[in-house]
Amino acid sequence: MRHENTVFHSLLKLVPWPKFKELVQKHEMDAGVRDLTTKGQFIAMLFAQLAGSASLRDLVTALESHPGMLYHAGGKAVRRSTLADANRDRSHAFFDDLFAAVLARGQIGLPRKMRQAVRLVDSTSLRLSSLSSAWARFSKNVFGAKLHVVYALDEERPVYFAVTPANVNDITPAKTIAIEGDATYVFDLGYYDYAWWASLDAQGCRIVTRVKSNTPLAVLAENDVPQDQGLILSDRIGHLPGRLSYSRKNPMQDPVREIRIRIETGKILRLLTNDLDAPAQEIADLYKSRWQIELFFRWIKQMLKIKRFLGTSENAVRIQVAVALIAFLLLRIAQGLYRFEASPLTFARLIRATLTHRRSIAAILDPPRTSPQCKDQMLLEFAPC
Repeated sequence: MRHENTVFHSLLKLVPWPKFKELVQKHEMDAGVRDLTTKGQFIAMLFAQLAGSASLRDLVTALESHPGMLYHAGGKAVRRSTLADANRDRSHAFFDDLFAAVLARGQIGLPRKMRQAVRLVDSTSLRLSSLSSAWARFSKNVFGAKLHVVYALDEERPVYFAVTPANVNDITPAKTIAIEGDATYVFDLGYYDYAWWASLDAQGCRIVTRVKSNTPLAVLAENDVPQDQGLILSDRIGHLPGRLSYSRKNPMQDPVREIRIRIETGKILRLLTNDLDAPAQEIADLYKSRWQIELFFRWIKQMLKIKRFLGTSENAVRIQVAVALIAFLLLRIAQGLYRFEASPLTFARLIRATLTHRRSIAAILDPPRTSPQCKDQMLLEFAPC
C-alpha cells in the first residue's frame, strides 16, 4: 500500500525550510538547546493553531496521540513545561522574520501592480488575563494587547503585523511601517496624524481616510456630484489648517479632497483623500473596503483561536500571534495551489477536520481539481501545474 503522509505534513512542505535554517542561525535560536529545537517548537505551535488547541495541556496530549505524524513531520512529542519555557524565553523576533519569509514565498508569481495595490491599516484588541498584568495592563481590571496589521486587499493576506500593549496608540506602530510607494493606504480615525499622512503623500501613496467632524477645510473648488448616486453628498477640494496647536506648521500642505457620504445607517462621514481626480464613488468604495480587514480579524480569532493564549508573557503572546498569522498564510498558499474555489473559511475548516488524516490535500477536496501526481509536483516546485 502506498504510504500517505498527513494533511498537516503537506502544509509543512510549504514552509521555506532553507530560510528557516538560516533564521535559526541568525538568531542563534538553538544555541545550548538540548531537548526542544526551534523546529520542534514551531511544529508544535503551528499544530496548536491549526487544530484549535485550547491550552498547552490539550496540545501536548494531542501531539502524544500522533507520534507517527510528528516523526514524518520532523517533530516529536514535547513536555508542557519545556514548551512553556521555550515560548517564554526564545525571541519572538525569529517568528516575525519567519512570517516575512513565508509571505515572500506566497507572493511568488503574483503580479506587482503597485498603483492598484490597496493596503488596509487597522488594529484589533486581544483580551488577556490578569496573569499578563506585568506588561498588558490597560486599566484596573482590564488587561490586553493590540494586533496591528497592514492587509493587502488584492492578495487577501496580511503583509505586516505588530503586537503592542493595549494602551499604545494605533499611530505609534503605523509610523514604523515600511511604506510602499504608489500604493493606496486606507485607514480610519485611529491614524489621525498629519505628519504620517504627509510622509505617505511624499512617497506617492494615495490616502483614503476620515476626518473629524470639526476639522476645518479651506475650500478651493466644488466638484459636481452625480445625481444618480444619492450616497455622495458633496465633493470639495481644499486645504487643511495651515497651523496646528502651539503654532506648529501642518506638514500636510498640499491640497486634499473631502467627500461627504451617507452610509446605510444614515450617518454622514467626511472622507479625505489626496487623490484629486478619481471618481468620488471609487474613493467611497475604497473606504468601504475596510470591512475586509474586520472580516480577517474575525476569521483569525475564530479559526486560529488567538482569543485564547497558551502563555501569559509578552514574548509567548507575540510568538503565538506570529505563528497564527503564518498558519493563515500557509492556508492561503495551499488553497491557491489546489485552486479550491470555496471560501477561505470553508477550506480552513476542511483542513482542521482532516489535519491528522493520512491523505493528501488533493484527496480531501471534493471533487479533486487535478491528479494527486500533479499536486505533489506543485508542492515540490511551488508553481501552478
